[in-house]
Amino acid sequence: MPNVAIVTDSNSGITQNGAKELGVYVLPMPFMINEETFFEDIDLTQEEFYEKLSSGANIGTSQPSPESVMKLWDGLLKDYDEIVHIPMSSGLSGSCQSAMILAEDYDGKVQVVNNQRISVTQRQSCLDAKLLAAKGLNAKEIKEFLEADKFNSSIYIMLDTLYYLKKGGRITPAAAAIGTMLRLKPVLQIQGDKLDAFAKARTTNQGKSIMINAIKNDIESRFGGMTEDRHIWLQVAHTANQEAAEAYKEEILAQFPGYDIHIDPLSLSVACHIGPGALAFACCRKIAV
Repeated sequence: MPNVAIVTDSNSGITQNGAKELGVYVLPMPFMINEETFFEDIDLTQEEFYEKLSSGANIGTSQPSPESVMKLWDGLLKDYDEIVHIPMSSGLSGSCQSAMILAEDYDGKVQVVNNQRISVTQRQSCLDAKLLAAKGLNAKEIKEFLEADKFNSSIYIMLDTLYYLKKGGRITPAAAAIGTMLRLKPVLQIQGDKLDAFAKARTTNQGKSIMINAIKNDIESRFGGMTEDRHIWLQVAHTANQEAAEAYKEEILAQFPGYDIHIDPLSLSVACHIGPGALAFACCRKIAV
């Protein structure tokens, strides 16, 4: 049975300490803040990030450097036979394509997974990869399995403010002004490789209900419906909104009694585009091995 290392990036929400507990490896994502480079969970905490964001700092995202990626891979291949590398969705960053190009020089020992996930669903892909490796699958087989399974997940995100979408040029100033005046709470979705508009809520409670109903619909229409074995993983994510996330978890449990619900902060790469105060509800279909 091959000895396979599982690698991801910090967009998965897995911290450096969390990676040690899970037995995986995490590349920290770099950020340019006022022309200075920081690395997520290395010299940039969640708290520091939001302080800089709220102060109006100029924040930009970047890919991990080729040198940092290859240094990690080279080190791991001294102890492991193969590597499965699970970056953030190729539709949201060029880091996946860059990793694929780098992997061409590793004679198949590094398999880069393009399963188009991020945050809590990307984290679940890492856990699934660990399970598949424990079952004896090699790196190429794990990559193929995860890519075939990529659409068995959904994320819905309710924003608290339109300011950061406007700042990033993702909506027009006029649309942002109208939305702010009407106190709209946009609900976005990630299905596959894009972050798209899904619905507009007038209140936070309405937005939370929209996300719950959307997940219910996905489970019924795409994932085989509700079953006694609870074959769906449920997750809540947030941007600097832990207390609201905990409360939302309780609301979800009222609709999905008996389910385990994991809570994580949303990736900072997403947070810099949507700002603090966001809530997300996600699901992944459990893999059958």
